[in-house]
Amino acid sequence: MRKVFITGTAGFIGFHLAQLLLKEGFKVVGFDGMTDYYDVRIKERRHQMLLQNEHFSAHIGMLEDFDALRELMLAEQPDVIVHLAAQAGVRYSLENPRAYLDANIVGTFNVMECARELGVDHLLMASTSSVYGANEDMPFDELERVETPMTFYAATKKANESMAHSYAHLWNLPTTMFRFFTVYGPWGRPDMALFKFTKGILEGTPIDIYNHGEMYRDFTFVTDLVRGIRLLIDAVPERPESKDDIAEGDSLSPVAPFRVVNIGNSDKVKLTDFIDEIEKQCGVEAKRNYMEMQKGDVPATWANADLLKSLTGYQPQTDYRDGIRQFVSWYREYYGV
Repeated sequence: MRKVFITGTAGFIGFHLAQLLLKEGFKVVGFDGMTDYYDVRIKERRHQMLLQNEHFSAHIGMLEDFDALRELMLAEQPDVIVHLAAQAGVRYSLENPRAYLDANIVGTFNVMECARELGVDHLLMASTSSVYGANEDMPFDELERVETPMTFYAATKKANESMAHSYAHLWNLPTTMFRFFTVYGPWGRPDMALFKFTKGILEGTPIDIYNHGEMYRDFTFVTDLVRGIRLLIDAVPERPESKDDIAEGDSLSPVAPFRVVNIGNSDKVKLTDFIDEIEKQCGVEAKRNYMEMQKGDVPATWANADLLKSLTGYQPQTDYRDGIRQFVSWYREYYGV
């Protein structure tokens, strides 16, 4: 039985990935800091659900505590590491950038050090579409330069990609970085737009809509996303012998077993259309508070996911209307509304 060590299993994406891997017969070791950035009770509930499976174990600790992390990883000897834990939230990085430095830079370095010492088969780590920053050519593809991050959160993720490439090169550590595009779905984070919009609409409180609704996002349903991650686990990058060995459109490094892969729905949806659908599923009209663009935000994201398809044969395909329906149904059940 293959063993996967996942950081952030009490988080939104980590929870869904752990569920999928357990269902497919993997043994999963979960690690989470249970920080109070948002309601810890939903994190605890996610872990409680995962612990119903005998092949899941939960460990609480901070990524910044290298000795504890290393001790656990050496004891567990995982075959694969999927590093999802991070200080999340684009807007919070304006208020507390040091939290991103500690978790996303120091914490990620500690994970990489453990992966190097263990010599794992594959290290997979989360990046973000935010690294595309001020880029305007869409859909975004992995071969674009990403030198214009608009927030410190994006800058830490860009740094993670550079750090990971150096370790892949120096230690021949097979590494895949995936860039997520606006993930949503059941068990989502309370600080994210869909959650806040649904809560506000059902409670009758105004919802803040930035840039007067002139925003477009590549909304990616969470089960599609984790299916992509699952398939990428088996798409282990190999150091090419020459640049000629790299297929057209592949982000594989010419000097390391390292690549970056977008995981997105390959479709951009206007924010106001997204809100219209939430209203429809809730059966309530929103009280809309239109606002200016928020500092550090971008007007649009849109993924080119051709590389994901060429590597795995898979592409996300859940329509945002169906995804919203599933989320609102979960929200009503979870909160009893």
